[in-house]
Amino acid sequence: MKKFQIPAVPPTTNKCIRFPNNVIEDVEKAIEGKQCTFTAFVVEAVRIALENLKEENENNQ
Repeated sequence: MKKFQIPAVPPTTNKCIRFPNNVIEDVEKAIEGKQCTFTAFVVEAVRIALENLKEENENNQ
């Protein structure tokens, strides 16, 4: 059996960014009724975008 460990919260930094209103509305619709915050959605989207860029760069070399 795997031992339970309380997860550590990674360090974060506040970053103020501006989103077009329609993007905010679309994200809010996408997460409506789900256990997801706007921030969590955006962070995951950025992670996926960065992974895709990394894969693209590796494929182009």
